[in-house]
Amino acid sequence: MKTIKLFLSFALMATIVTSCQREEIIVNNIDSQPVISLNQLLNSYELWYVDINQTLGPGETPFLQIAFTVSFRNGIFYANNNLVGFGSQGNGFGIDVGTYDAYNMILDVNHDIDGFQTFDVFQIDNNTIELYNPFNDTSYFLNGSQRNNFDYDFVFYDNIHYFLQEYEAWEKTFTSQMGVLNEFDNENYLQFLAGGNDSEFRSSQDVNISNTNNIYWDYTGLYGVGNINGNFYLKTLTLDYDFFENEFFELSVINDQRIELYHPSSQTVYEFTGRGYIQFLREPNALGRESKDLKQLKKRKQKTTKQDNPRNSTRS
Repeated sequence: MKTIKLFLSFALMATIVTSCQREEIIVNNIDSQPVISLNQLLNSYELWYVDINQTLGPGETPFLQIAFTVSFRNGIFYANNNLVGFGSQGNGFGIDVGTYDAYNMILDVNHDIDGFQTFDVFQIDNNTIELYNPFNDTSYFLNGSQRNNFDYDFVFYDNIHYFLQEYEAWEKTFTSQMGVLNEFDNENYLQFLAGGNDSEFRSSQDVNISNTNNIYWDYTGLYGVGNINGNFYLKTLTLDYDFFENEFFELSVINDQRIELYHPSSQTVYEFTGRGYIQFLREPNALGRESKDLKQLKKRKQKTTKQDNPRNSTRS
């Protein structure tokens, strides 16, 4: 009997000790934050989506302003600056745009075009970091994802007006036999301009122009892209022609180089093919224009109101 009591006493003590140790481990896990290096943090996700609408501060860091995603891989800085090829270019990482060094929660980037930029890095939550540029008092917020669960389609269609700007011109390559004759039948080229108010388009009635630089643009007006309730992949496109009236279309994307415009008022279907692809931030292209010039054509614009940045640099 004493042997049984003694055994039970040891078992009880062992249970209490084990329970206390387990409780201590849990408390330690709650109270203490895991210590990882900045490099480990940056590499914990394959893609960092630049949430441009959360930006705080008065300035701009050009290569973050243009990027949809950035990635940090073994000292090489990658970015997805284009929607053409988005998700496939560079196996989803985009293109090599520079190098980086990460230490003591400081990120230094040597960008191929914009040169050296430095940031204080703050971890906001499990998959959000803040890059604070002390030289322009501006913070960019990046959301981390892996390539296999990143919603490339959502980003593409949510920013489709930038996709329209990634070609020098769109050439009409198909008109349906069905449909009523209308004024837009005469328009053969469209161009969507970036910069300024980010809503200007040009149109031309030229025919069979092989070099987009030789297109004579007959008209310049404003355009707008809108959503259609219940169909995320279908958009509206409105072209403001002062001399007759607005032209309204349903816009759908066939592939990275072709779009379809359905004209409800005439029930005509048009297809336009992109000519003169503009890859943002690359070496001199076939058109002989430098990357820095091309970069100025497109810049993501913040939809939310600019707010002052309460962040101060952590550097002494």
